[in-house]
Amino acid sequence: MKGYLQLSNGESFKGNWHGKPQCSSGEVVFFTGMTGYQEVLSDPSYHGQIVVFAYPLIGNYGINKEDFESIVPQPAGVVTCSADEEGHHYQSQESFTALLKKHNIPHLSGADTRSLIKLIRSEGDMKGLLTSSEQTLQDFKEQKGMQGRLVKEVAVTKPEVYGKGKTHIVMIDFGYKKSILDALISSGCKVTIVPYDTQEEVLHKLKPDGLLFSNGPGNPKELAPYMPVYRRLAELYPTFGICLGHQLLALAFGGNTKKLKFGHRGANHPIINVRTNKVAMSSQNHGYVVEEKSLLHTGFQVLYKNINDGSVEGMFHETHPVMTVQFHPEANPGPEDHAHMFSSFIELIKEKRSEKIYA
Repeated sequence: MKGYLQLSNGESFKGNWHGKPQCSSGEVVFFTGMTGYQEVLSDPSYHGQIVVFAYPLIGNYGINKEDFESIVPQPAGVVTCSADEEGHHYQSQESFTALLKKHNIPHLSGADTRSLIKLIRSEGDMKGLLTSSEQTLQDFKEQKGMQGRLVKEVAVTKPEVYGKGKTHIVMIDFGYKKSILDALISSGCKVTIVPYDTQEEVLHKLKPDGLLFSNGPGNPKELAPYMPVYRRLAELYPTFGICLGHQLLALAFGGNTKKLKFGHRGANHPIINVRTNKVAMSSQNHGYVVEEKSLLHTGFQVLYKNINDGSVEGMFHETHPVMTVQFHPEANPGPEDHAHMFSSFIELIKEKRSEKIYA
């Protein structure tokens, strides 16, 4: 069966349709990593997006039970040049295509992904429609208001507790990755995950040692009503923001964010520590960035920058124990150059504890 990807600029791409006939729309983005497709499929930051894989062969090592970042696949659709229908690895339990079919995720293979990605790089991320029916292409219109729904659809709805460590971290959830939770537990933490709209008094009763603002999908400005709360919390507790959490903390303290032309999504993005001038590789997945000039009166100082475009990749606050990174230190998929960030966060909490003891 033939299938189609219709872009909001009028361009369309043809390929082979996998799964039952249907239509699905979302923002069309691309991922450049050669591996890590399972983590991408299960990353809540991709919720509601149509993911185009740049690497031409996807699915060659199958799907296992260990590498999921959430319980179910998150994208609105998937586009590949080719996809292995078996999966050749001793841990493989099902194929890439079988996973998508099981969860009713539209998949278009055999598409000219090279031309498609060149178009996105030229014109920027745009909305798209995946469909198995050529007739529906003419009726495609961009969905409005989709961004505001994304976090609500992937965040937890009630508190969840994991681990038994001595350091209690409350993770404010916007669509967290399981590997972030695993990294905290491995660092000796007890983790309570709470919804993004949890009331302040409820959070205070949990008596956290520190807060973690998680990753998640969509435009951070859609959460503007919660910014005063997020700022008050970050001023009270040692705080670590990752990806969307990084953007939200910048906004909460008076900064600004903007949309990138085509986002950073891959496992090989070089960043530089502006204090040490050391360069390392990072795993990234985001379409928005913090505007550096907007940080002037926020108290934030830039610590990391993207080598390719100079965008802000990490910050620390001058007066409050707040640290943030735009990239993913847990690095699933990707390099583990920044795994030490979780230890740095624990050290920040310990320093805050000593201040209280000796104050």
